Amino acid sequence: GNQFRASYFLQPELTPSQLAFKDLVWNSDKNTIYPRPTRVSLIVTLCSCKMIPLPGVSIQVLSRHVRLCLFDGSRVLSNVHTVRATWQPKNPQTWTFSPRVTGILPSLLDGDCFVRSNSLSSDIGILFELGITYICNSTGDRGELSCGWAFLKLFTSNGMPVPSKMYELLLNGGTPYERGVEVDPSISRRAGSGVFHQFITLKKQPVLVVKLRSLSTQSKDILNLLPETLIGSMCYIHLLIFYRQILGDALLKDRISAQSTELICNPILATFPQLVDQPDLMDALRSAWADRERTLKRSEKRDQEFLKSLFVLVYHDSVFPLLQSTFLPDYKWAEEESEASRWKVIADFLEKSRENDGALQYLLSSENTHKAFDIAELSYDFLGETRKNNPGV
Repeated sequence: GNQFRASYFLQPELTPSQLAFKDLVWNSDKNTIYPRPTRVSLIVTLCSCKMIPLPGVSIQVLSRHVRLCLFDGSRVLSNVHTVRATWQPKNPQTWTFSPRVTGILPSLLDGDCFVRSNSLSSDIGILFELGITYICNSTGDRGELSCGWAFLKLFTSNGMPVPSKMYELLLNGGTPYERGVEVDPSISRRAGSGVFHQFITLKKQPVLVVKLRSLSTQSKDILNLLPETLIGSMCYIHLLIFYRQILGDALLKDRISAQSTELICNPILATFPQLVDQPDLMDALRSAWADRERTLKRSEKRDQEFLKSLFVLVYHDSVFPLLQSTFLPDYKWAEEESEASRWKVIADFLEKSRENDGALQYLLSSENTHKAFDIAELSYDFLGETRKNNPGV
């Protein structure tokens, strides 16, 4: 459901009294939002998956991926973030992440993820599930298949954070609510008693290799500008921070009064959460911002108010028109044809926008058609969008 999407956790959360925002507080001295330190604030890097069992020959694999979320043994405590794996035909049992590419790395392939939560649960950890999306050759039916799961607890029994290092996590079968289920019963961990046999068996076990990275002071400061609970890709963290700062301006600084619940006219606040659930549009915004940022002087890069106003212009000239275009097919997970046609529309538009120094010419052209205007494109209803106060999250 929507409560497990990043767009849901991007929305501000109200305090139990419903009279103020729990995770969005204004700092009038610095003219921006206050940073929010949290109990869990870290970067996890997906490195590789080894010895993953191969699917049957009767299906065609459309996507190999890892989904991760915060979990306390009984409840999901965050959004579910997905990272797509890459693999080589000569070694399909090994999955890797963050491949070297020309241009920008698509956020869907980025193995560097930030993880934030203020949950006080002593059992909180990161739940990883490996999966494939497939299509059946004979019937054409699509489906998802789990390739195992692993759980990395984030605190020791005495409440100390686990060390930042590389972890090799053995994968389990079944669901996270079951214990002792093998991913591949043909290579049982319990089989055989000899030391050599156990060593060979362990080498054949499916594992997920991840690295917990310690944060520098600068990384901590950056992460603290994000919502209290969120998992996402490190490559677009700067875009999320712009969104949070614009949200702070609209809700805390510029609102007529703290009691006003009127709709706020702001295209970015109205539409940005839709982008977060569509990685290719986030990549389009990253690309457009990177192009503009390269033209800035050093003094301009230090001016936060200037950067924020420039981000608004870049947003209006890149992804905002795309969201309303009839040429852009709906986002569908792991559909190669749909993904390719979407990226062609996106790339063509970004090129035209770059050539014409903005999107105005594209918007006024009779060759391009857009969806019928809806007030929801411009109006932000923060009461309708705020997250419900959930003590578990």
